[in-house]
Amino acid sequence: MTDYKRLIDAETWAFIERTNSYYPPDTIDYTITQQREIYDRMCREFFAGYPDGVTAETTIIATPWDDVPIRIYRSAAPNEAAMVLYIHGGGFILGGLDSHDDVCAELCARSGYEVVSVDYRLAPEHLHPAAFDDVMGAFEWATSTYECPVLLCGDSAGGNLCAAISHATRGYAQKPIGQVLIYPGLGGDHARGSYVRHAKAPMLTARDLDFYKDVRTGGADRTGDITLFPLADADFANLPPTVLITAQCDPLSSDGEAYRDRVVAAGGRAYWFEEPGLVHGYLRARHTVGRARSSFTRIVDAVSTLGRGAWIW
Repeated sequence: MTDYKRLIDAETWAFIERTNSYYPPDTIDYTITQQREIYDRMCREFFAGYPDGVTAETTIIATPWDDVPIRIYRSAAPNEAAMVLYIHGGGFILGGLDSHDDVCAELCARSGYEVVSVDYRLAPEHLHPAAFDDVMGAFEWATSTYECPVLLCGDSAGGNLCAAISHATRGYAQKPIGQVLIYPGLGGDHARGSYVRHAKAPMLTARDLDFYKDVRTGGADRTGDITLFPLADADFANLPPTVLITAQCDPLSSDGEAYRDRVVAAGGRAYWFEEPGLVHGYLRARHTVGRARSSFTRIVDAVSTLGRGAWIW
């Protein structure tokens, strides 16, 4: 059995306990409406505000599939080398423009890049591939609207969607300049690695993952669908430079390692870093937990570096 008392430090335990006070571990047993209410309240409690000089505009873009709400963040000291398309996490059933509002604002302030957050449709009202279609539409809008390259960045479910877009757009004239995937779920082997070692980790369990997958697909068997499980792709060539940052105490961590290995084996550039002692969802701890603060700096540095077309790993 994994000894979380040894792996996780006191600051991170305080974050876990605070999260659980708003979002109990058994929340997946509630109705979807109740889960969203609980999640939204938790996100409000962790909201850290905007850094000085960042402004945001909420609007709607038309895509071939749907009208998609977006929020555009701009810095008072802009860096026009690239723009960031940010895709939020939430198990494909939770979250939106407000859940990751301060994260996007801080990413904008610290990189200088314009950041566009995408409010894709959620399951179960909109089953797969609705979220994928919305993010694809947002990516196509971004490449036709901005003169600079587009960088993909997302956490958890959002990391999954970023990777799926990167795989789907390899034949496009305008492709992502890079992707930064934060504790993404990419469809790895549930019988090995972190899926086994951390099946009952604080903040996210293997049971949670099965629940989210079933809600997203409506229970249908989508084995081999690379828009759902990017690791199911047989071809990892010609993907954008990729940085994967995962949490050690998270069943999804092995997906970062597996994805890195597949990209590198195909001749591409990929770097994976597993944050020691951190748990899924630690972005909300970036102001209170030293390890999370350091990781967020690592994420910002990765975004900044890939956005200017550089590779330092």
